[in-house]
Amino acid sequence: MPSRSELAARRVDETLDQAVVSDPTSRESLTLSRRELANAIRALSMDAVQRAESGHPGAPMGMADFGEVLWNDFLRHNPANPKWFNRDRVILSNGHGSMLQYSLLHLSGYDLSIEDLRNFRRLGSRTPGHPEYGRTPGVETSTGPLGQGLANGVGMALAERALATRFNRPGFPIVDHYTYVILGDGCLMEGVSYEACSLAGTWGLGKLICLYDDNGISIDGPVRGWFSDNVAQRFEASGWHVIPGVDGHDAAAIHQAIAQARAFTDRPTLICCKTTIAWGSPGKGGSEKSHGAPLGAAEVAATREAIGWRHEPFVIPPEIYRAFDARAKGADWEEEWSDLFTRYRAEYPEPAAEFERRLACGFPPDWENLAWSFIHATQERREDIATRVASQRALQAYGPHFPSLVGGSADLTESTGIPWSGCRPVDFEHPDGNLIFYGAREFSMYAIMNGLALHGGYVPFGGTFLMFADYGRNAIRMAALIKLRCMFVLTHDSIGVGGDGPTHQPVEHVASLRLIPDLSVWRTCDTAETAVAWKVALERTNGPTALIFTRQPLPHQDRTPEQVRAIARGGYVLLDGGNEPEAIIIATGSEVQLAVAAARQLNSQGRRIRVVSMPSVDVFDAQDAAWRESVLPAAVTRRVVVEAGVTAPWYKYAGPQGMVIGIDCFGECGPPEIIFQHFGFTAERVAATVAALL
Repeated sequence: MPSRSELAARRVDETLDQAVVSDPTSRESLTLSRRELANAIRALSMDAVQRAESGHPGAPMGMADFGEVLWNDFLRHNPANPKWFNRDRVILSNGHGSMLQYSLLHLSGYDLSIEDLRNFRRLGSRTPGHPEYGRTPGVETSTGPLGQGLANGVGMALAERALATRFNRPGFPIVDHYTYVILGDGCLMEGVSYEACSLAGTWGLGKLICLYDDNGISIDGPVRGWFSDNVAQRFEASGWHVIPGVDGHDAAAIHQAIAQARAFTDRPTLICCKTTIAWGSPGKGGSEKSHGAPLGAAEVAATREAIGWRHEPFVIPPEIYRAFDARAKGADWEEEWSDLFTRYRAEYPEPAAEFERRLACGFPPDWENLAWSFIHATQERREDIATRVASQRALQAYGPHFPSLVGGSADLTESTGIPWSGCRPVDFEHPDGNLIFYGAREFSMYAIMNGLALHGGYVPFGGTFLMFADYGRNAIRMAALIKLRCMFVLTHDSIGVGGDGPTHQPVEHVASLRLIPDLSVWRTCDTAETAVAWKVALERTNGPTALIFTRQPLPHQDRTPEQVRAIARGGYVLLDGGNEPEAIIIATGSEVQLAVAAARQLNSQGRRIRVVSMPSVDVFDAQDAAWRESVLPAAVTRRVVVEAGVTAPWYKYAGPQGMVIGIDCFGECGPPEIIFQHFGFTAERVAATVAALL
């Protein structure tokens, strides 16, 4: 018996066949008419790349036909308001083909001028070489590192399905849009794409439609020597609906395939569009020579002749602009949705108010009192526990007040302290949960989190061991580049992992994360610092945060209420041996206890040693000069930094007369306390190092 999806596809095929038969316009003339529209994209793409003297003309020229059909026949969007909530999302995962997207945005009426296209790839341009979120209106995410755009699309489609499940009511589909992803061979070679697609099939994301530019060419040439996968079977095995063998240069075939894909509501669809790279170029079409370099003046002229494009560079006839212009339709679509939501608000006032709060991803009205009350209570409890456990308690306190907060883990949910009571898992039947089991897929977890944040309505966080952050590092970097409100929970943070040995002991990872611009990094020493770190991370709306926690228990540190408040400044005086310190010990995380013990030992001998806890270097560096001087007086040049990680970055704070106690080699296997002693992380060594400086 045919499945529901097969019956739906059959109905779509029959409807389209009848439409073609009854249409007095022949298939050939329809193709020619639409070909001219697609050729406008080809001309703009090859001319912009030629003018820039760099870029990728082949992909946009090859994808022009299905890009035109998607934009003109199916896409619901409003060029005058690129942020309209219920718009369809389009992601160009193979971001090197950016001129496809820029051409379509320009032609359909977005605030992207012909001069912007002429400035392709130039400094300060709104048309950079790869799409950048926030720079170009209509660009939904930054792409370029292949495969991640597809994973972002999975996150967006999950957000759409979850919000629709939570808020839609009969007759009121206030959340109802598609996520379209355009991708190429390179995207499908990257492992992150299959990680994400496996989850998309499991979750049944029926409004995720991917158009695969199957041109068989990558930078090195024809891919058959290194990419012989049966892509259709691989996606089918992951629970996708696949439409193979679509002529990517036949507008009618493309239209039929997208219409069929939209009929499948229980699983995502991959449309395999067989295309020719740089279609229309007589000398370089179908060749890797068109992938990453301008066609050349002579070949551009020959292509113009071959495709019948008689216009000068960057000149588009008015009738083509009129055919693409989506401004009137877009305004109507948004107005219809606004009217729908007005009626929804009248019929369902409480869900409507919650929906608006979700989209704002704001804070509860009593947030400051709630958070600081919890933080001070945490300080007063004086618990000696692992900071990963302290993190889970902070989530328990804060999470229920943030309906937009959604957490998950890459198969380490309990180990990383991700769930709090009341969490509801996300699955096929319940996509609107707030706990995601990603499986052992760190890279796709982070890229899907980025998609959730980009879609709106969600503030995502995800947990794994710090050692495995490298698996998803590029997605962490992309979150920082886009300035997304995401939180990366990274536990088991040092050689304190112990018996799991050097394969699981991160020594360079904290330092390397601190090097990523716009990523805020916290490594906390106890329950109070952890509670503050979560508060600051939740409040950070202009970039992601990495939260670094221990596996092993850490002792509570005594503080005054003023010191508790000072934690939020990233670095503060935890212990002072006098008004004019002789030396300063700077420490983070599990090593703060060593610094405190060493300072107390020396202070009992009449010395004046200050301990500075610096859980967040970037937050401390962002403080005003007066605060930084009050914590680390320039006159005090005898400084010792202690952190169980690589030493090089810390000499910035130690200075030329200071010392750094760290670890510049891989770890060893053994009980944690023995490993710390083996590498010299003891209060006695810290005290001796300070005494030697004095």
